[in-house]
Amino acid sequence: FLSVTEDLVRRRAEHNNCEIFSLEEISLHQQEIEKLEYLDKWCRDLKILYLQNNLIPKIENVGKLKKLEYLNVALNNIERIENLEGCEELKKLDLTANFIGELSSIESLKYNIHLKELFLVGNPCTEFEGYREFVVATLHQLKCLDSKEIERSERIQALQNYPEVKQKIREQEQAYLLKRTREKEAAQRRMQERKDKKQNQMKSKLECDSPESLQDKENHQAEGDGEKETWRTAEDDEEDRRFWEEPTPYTPESRLETHRYIEQKRRAKDNIRESRKREKPLQTLVTAEGKVLNVNVPKLLFSLKDDEENNQIILDLAVYRHLDTSLLDVDVQPTYIRVLVKGKPFQLVLPEEVKPDSSSAKRSQTTGHLVVSMPKAKEVILDKQKVSTSIKHPNYNTLQKNERSGQVEKLEVDPTKYSFPDVTKIIQEKERIGQGPIRLQPEITDTKKGYVDFENNEDV
Repeated sequence: FLSVTEDLVRRRAEHNNCEIFSLEEISLHQQEIEKLEYLDKWCRDLKILYLQNNLIPKIENVGKLKKLEYLNVALNNIERIENLEGCEELKKLDLTANFIGELSSIESLKYNIHLKELFLVGNPCTEFEGYREFVVATLHQLKCLDSKEIERSERIQALQNYPEVKQKIREQEQAYLLKRTREKEAAQRRMQERKDKKQNQMKSKLECDSPESLQDKENHQAEGDGEKETWRTAEDDEEDRRFWEEPTPYTPESRLETHRYIEQKRRAKDNIRESRKREKPLQTLVTAEGKVLNVNVPKLLFSLKDDEENNQIILDLAVYRHLDTSLLDVDVQPTYIRVLVKGKPFQLVLPEEVKPDSSSAKRSQTTGHLVVSMPKAKEVILDKQKVSTSIKHPNYNTLQKNERSGQVEKLEVDPTKYSFPDVTKIIQEKERIGQGPIRLQPEITDTKKGYVDFENNEDV
């Protein structure tokens, strides 16, 4: 059976930083809990406790929760109200849709003097004649029963008829308890029949698996597997149909049986799924003949560029931006590259042989893409004309900007031209008079003429 575990409580205490000793409210609904325990030791400060829609058969191990104000155990298998005397601050108790037939057990709630609201809708005891009168007369502190407020006149009348109502309730309780005894016996018989049937099926299967039948199975394994699978599925469908169509009374036993059946089917499906995962063939990356295949299991976009200028091949693999780099495994070989993305292989055959030792892999900080640079194994010497000189351009900053934008400018040096700067662009042609030392600078009118045509002007 499933019980309350510390791990479960901590997971459900996220709102309290997973601390359970100071926990005041916790919701453990729909957790398939079959036994209620440990909460009175771990969570002493609990004020609100939600346990609806589980398989709890008995209220227990909550008596030490002195601060508990609201307890919700709706849709469980509870048949009796008990063990709540220690919950001194209990104000609201929800027992909707349980199996409480022993209505006299509500007398234990007399000690919960702060109890104001009680919910018993959907329990067998609500069908008893005089049910509401009995509860109203028994619990004087109660203000509201089954979402209906208790008026003062209703309580006075219930107290007047209390002895007669109490006697009727006792008689109906006895009849209900006899009925429950018969239901328990019928449920036990049904469980035994089901167990015997399963054992008989196992015996028949063992008889069928004789040496001769095993030999036949081996001979016809290829075509028999599909039939066997179909037969098994049909048998499961028939079992499901019988289970769900069989009329059974709504009892704690049938509810528990249904839960166990669903759990069994779920485990069987999980086992089949796991076995299929194990049987799944590994992805073929290299054939038996040694041929390397192109594979893209993670289904990622990529681009492969031939960088002739740097004599290398660049792979840009569009891995997920938020994927941790530890989940990537890059393996560069001379003729192919393999990248494992979360265990899924991406493999690409390269157009030329590369140097694995000189290769480098980086992640883009903007896109998160994986960029792998792989130098080619074959060295290529470029033409001199294509090699850019290292002479610094006058507008060096402008050149850098152009390079960033993708427009590369190359400088060409012509040895026939003069290597000294053109001073005509520095000094104006117009004669400058009365401006001091500037007159001392030589005025060159035509730089294209040689030194033979140079005239010596005495005024300069």
